[in-house]
Amino acid sequence: MEALDAGELRRWAAACVESVDAHRAAINRINVFPVADGDTGTNLLHTLRAALEALLRAPSGQRADAGAALGVLAKGAVTGARGNSGVITSQLLRGMAEAASGAAAVDAGLLAEALRQGARRAAAAVSEPAPGTMLTVLAAAADEAASCLPGATLHEVALAAATAAATALDKTPDQLAVLAEAGVVDAGGRGVVVLLDALVAVVAGTPVTTAARVDATPGTAPGTAPSATPMVASREGGSELYAYEVMYLLEDASPAAAERLRDELDELGDSVSVAGDGDALWAVHVHCNDIGAAIEAGIEAGRPRRVRVARFADALPDGPARFVRERAVVAPVRGDGLADLLLAEGVAVLRVDDSLPPTPYELLQIITGTGAAHVTVLPVHRDLMAVADEAAIRAVAAGQDVVVVPCASPVQALAALAVHDPRRRAGDDVVAMAEAAAATRRGEVVVAREDAITWVGPCAAGDVVGFADGEVVLIEAGPASVSTLTRAATGVVERMLAAGGELVTALLGRDAPDAIAAALEEHLRVSRPEAELAVHRGGQADVVVVLGLE
Repeated sequence: MEALDAGELRRWAAACVESVDAHRAAINRINVFPVADGDTGTNLLHTLRAALEALLRAPSGQRADAGAALGVLAKGAVTGARGNSGVITSQLLRGMAEAASGAAAVDAGLLAEALRQGARRAAAAVSEPAPGTMLTVLAAAADEAASCLPGATLHEVALAAATAAATALDKTPDQLAVLAEAGVVDAGGRGVVVLLDALVAVVAGTPVTTAARVDATPGTAPGTAPSATPMVASREGGSELYAYEVMYLLEDASPAAAERLRDELDELGDSVSVAGDGDALWAVHVHCNDIGAAIEAGIEAGRPRRVRVARFADALPDGPARFVRERAVVAPVRGDGLADLLLAEGVAVLRVDDSLPPTPYELLQIITGTGAAHVTVLPVHRDLMAVADEAAIRAVAAGQDVVVVPCASPVQALAALAVHDPRRRAGDDVVAMAEAAAATRRGEVVVAREDAITWVGPCAAGDVVGFADGEVVLIEAGPASVSTLTRAATGVVERMLAAGGELVTALLGRDAPDAIAAALEEHLRVSRPEAELAVHRGGQADVVVVLGLE
């Protein structure tokens, strides 16, 4: 055969369905990225069936030539795409359709270009492509097909692509450690080989191979089928932190809106793909915990329809059985020293970048990741209260009991943690922690970044400013020398102690000199011998020292 016309492409689509159907169980069994017993084969089969059905149902005028037939296959695949593998397959067909647009038949040169454009489209649809996957196998096949030209026949190009795909597939365990540990190749890559083998058979005019090769499998029985429950799915890829797969078709969305949607979904979860059919229809796929947010993001970008949500079969079940522990404490934290301090107390910590505030979804991952039925969140910083509240609302909506204890300062979080007792009833424990945090007075010493007017007078950039309970109480003229910083720290403590107190806690910032601790100790020994002092290295970048008084 010298070229594939519309009729031969229809036979190829039918051969793909037949072959994938025969290999489905074997492909499912080797899906171990990152957990075993996925449904890559089932997803591929569902997607290809949708593509073939679209071609068979299309009016004859819409499938008169090869380019038009590939276009109909691509649109059908996008509409019926299931899972990451299905989305990638739809984009392979879309790229092939773009390369063959207007062509009556696909010859050797056009096939090589179609495979190359298909591989590009597939890679572009995935938010974070990983080596050792079906994208790697596709790229190898496309590169080898192109290298045959000029001079190769259609059969030689197809055979070169299939052979290169099989070789790349055998190398996938070297690229993904989880495959090597399980003794299998990538399931999606195996699907690519099946599709290209079917193409070779159609070009050669031989029967399609439907005998599934026996693969090393991670302890699963042959013929293992996916879950029969429509609301439960096996995990095809991505992190085990996310319990749900959300897919929908998105209409009336521009390419720019689709790109923004991809960025928003990246913040919600992983395994993100936003793949179009070239005509304002997009297939959207994400693994996440916040189902509502994933759908809301689609509403902002366009018009979602055919929304499909499934809980992963390997995810924790709903209800009390989904939790593996009773209680946990979570805190978003700035400063490595403070983070280590809380970790030592058993707190689940979200390390927060000094310049980039966290999203509620990042904190939500930590909350759900504890596997605790009841979670107490200590925001630690006043500017993280809103993030903590939003994350808690979403966790509660998903069935987890989450309470945010108001903490405007790290010292208030430490005070709350000091009275935390998991042996108490959860409600009583939260009340005790909230009371301890509220009873802790807070102070700070910072270096002013700009000129300002305060309650105690004007300050200039570089001056040292002391706060007590959020109000400016003193200003020391800059520059911020060691003596100036220690004078400000002792001055803030003295003002706070005027109303009484027994324990002073000092969290030294990243650039705070050790002399501050010595100065505070000497000041209390002379002026307030009844007060105790506890000093820790907090490591905060935005403050010289944080002070607490109980």
